[in-house]
Amino acid sequence: MLKLADQPLIMAILNITPDSFSDGGHYLNIKNALAQTRRMMEEGADLIDIGGESTRPGSEPVSADEQIRRVIPVIESIRLEFGGDIPISIDTTLRPVAAAALKAGANLINDTSGGLDDPHILSLAAQTGTPIVLMHRQGSPKTMQDRPCYGDVVKEVLAGLQERIAAARQAGVQPGDIIIDPGIGFGKSKRDNLDLLAHLGQFVATGHEVLLGTSRKRFMGSICAVTEPCELVTATAVTTALGVMAGVRLFRVHDVRENRQAADVAWAIRARGGGN
Repeated sequence: MLKLADQPLIMAILNITPDSFSDGGHYLNIKNALAQTRRMMEEGADLIDIGGESTRPGSEPVSADEQIRRVIPVIESIRLEFGGDIPISIDTTLRPVAAAALKAGANLINDTSGGLDDPHILSLAAQTGTPIVLMHRQGSPKTMQDRPCYGDVVKEVLAGLQERIAAARQAGVQPGDIIIDPGIGFGKSKRDNLDLLAHLGQFVATGHEVLLGTSRKRFMGSICAVTEPCELVTATAVTTALGVMAGVRLFRVHDVRENRQAADVAWAIRARGGGN
């Protein structure tokens, strides 16, 4: 089982996809996936988030069968290679994929639809006692960046997450197994993303653990005049430090070493009273 510690945790991204926006196609080979897993563990990853479907803006959905074909051999290989040394998260919105991943050795469900794409994923989490991340997303990955619109983005995202929390609780998920994610970049404009980051404390105040996923996202590139996602490592680390100071304790990133350092330094400062 995954247990969140007091200190921030780094969730390292392992995309088993041909089309993810930053690292698509890099780890379709099991040998490469295992080598990347080892490297991320050595750099300080606390858990590995494995997904077989890209959720980049404009992406098409991938069937449950295809996701299973992509991710299950990788999860099984990681368990054979590393045993239980590293928790695994399955990044999917579909119950069949999550169920197969849990059987293969995954410890957490990361649902970018918050249980909307397949509500049965909530009952799976409840029945198995598995922690689940409920993310806020406006629209689908294919359409979510087509003029996203909010009146008060912080208020509306919080309300949307509260609805998903209620649905999870009704399905039987225990409060301590619910993690929320404001969904940076998922149906949000640059201004929306910045407003959410400026008010992370309101999400922490719900009493649920918060996952923050800003890694290499385009809105930061527009601020830094950078077009290549891989050049946004420092920008991502800044948001990680900001999140730690706001009380966030789980960070989904591509670049483990840099974000591990950012989280650890920010945590040390916060522990001295800087986060109060």
